[in-house]
Amino acid sequence: MGAGERARPGQPAVLVLEDGRAFAGEAFGAVGETFGEAVFSTGMTGYQETLTDPSYHRQVVVMTAPHIGNTGVNDRDYESERIQVAGYVVREPSRITSNWRSQRDLGSELADAGVVGISGVDTRALTRHLRERGAMRCGISSLDVSAAALLEKVLAGPEMLGADLAPAVSTRDPYVVAPRDGERRFRVAALDLGIKRNTPLSMAARGCEVHVLPATATADELLAVEPDGVFFSNGPGDPAAADYAVAAAAGVLRAGVPLFGICFGNQVLGRALGFGTYKLAYGHRGINQPVKDLATGQIAVTSHNHGFAVDAPRDGPPVDTPFGRVAVSHLALNDDVVEGVACLDVPAFSVQYHPEAAAGPHDANSLFDRFCELMASAGKGGA
Repeated sequence: MGAGERARPGQPAVLVLEDGRAFAGEAFGAVGETFGEAVFSTGMTGYQETLTDPSYHRQVVVMTAPHIGNTGVNDRDYESERIQVAGYVVREPSRITSNWRSQRDLGSELADAGVVGISGVDTRALTRHLRERGAMRCGISSLDVSAAALLEKVLAGPEMLGADLAPAVSTRDPYVVAPRDGERRFRVAALDLGIKRNTPLSMAARGCEVHVLPATATADELLAVEPDGVFFSNGPGDPAAADYAVAAAAGVLRAGVPLFGICFGNQVLGRALGFGTYKLAYGHRGINQPVKDLATGQIAVTSHNHGFAVDAPRDGPPVDTPFGRVAVSHLALNDDVVEGVACLDVPAFSVQYHPEAAAGPHDANSLFDRFCELMASAGKGGA
C-alpha cells in the first residue's frame, strides 16, 4: 500500500460481504477498493494498536465502538512499521482529535498509508450479521459503488482458511532488542510470526536480550543464538499452513529449551504437541475478553486477536503427547475456547491472548515473569 487520495466529505462508498449483504456509507481514509476477511473488534480504545497489529494482515476490521479517532494517532503507539489492516470500517469518525500525545488525525493517517475505509455504516447490524453468519470475505469500494460488481470481485478473492501469511509480515533480517537497563539476565530467541513491537520490549524490561528472527527460521537457527528461552509470537493466517513454524517448535521442545508462545505461537505449539487447530466462527478480537486460569481459578480480562484455536481436550486428565503430558491451562469464559496449554514434562507453555498490554489491559502482563521464572528454573540465565 502507498499513499492514496484522501476521501472527500460525503463521498459515497459501499461494503459488500461474500454472502451478498451490502452496506452503504461514506469513504473514509484513502479512496479506492480493498478486499479481505471481515472481522470485528470489540475494543473501545486502542484503535491505533489494532490498525498496526500484523495479526490483522489481510483483514477488514469493523470497530464496534461507535466513535473512532478521538485521540488521533502518534508515532509511539505503532505496533509495527506500518498500518496492517486491509480495510477499516467505523460508524462515526471523530471530527476533531483531542489528546496531548496526538500528532495526526486518523483519516489522514489512513489515506497516507493507502488504507481504504468506510464510515457511516451501521456497525451494530454488521457485527450482528458476522456473529450469526461468521467471519467472511468482503470488499470496500469508493470508486464503483455497484454492490453487484463488487461482489464478483469479493468472491474471486482468497479465503483465510489455508492462508500462510506469517512470512509476509515477519522481519526479513534478524535484529536484537537490548535489555532496557543494560544488564542481561536472559537471552531469548524470538520467532517473528507477526510480532508486536511491545512484546520484545516487555521482555527487555525484565532483563532479556531478545534476538528476533524471521518466521521461517529453523530450530537450529533459533538454538544457534544459544538462548535461555525461545519465544513464538502472534501472527496472521491459518496455523495449519505454518508447518515450518511447527517443525521449529518441535525442535526446540526436543532440545529442552524453555518455550513460551502467544496467540499464533500458542497454535503452533499446540500443533507441535500433536493437537489440531480449527477456525472459529467469528474469532476473538478486542481488549475485553475474560479468561480463566484453570490452575488458580483466577480470571483475567485480556486482549485477543485470533480467528483460529487449538483443538485440545478441555476436561479430564492431562493428555499424553510425544513430549510428555500436556494440560489445557486457560479457557475463554464467553465460549469455552482453549486459551492456553501447559507442558508438564518439558519446559513449555503458551496462551492464546496478548500479555504485552498494547493497548491493554495489564492483567496478563505477569506471563512474561512466568517465562523468566521458567528460564531460571531450567538453570538458564546470567551473562
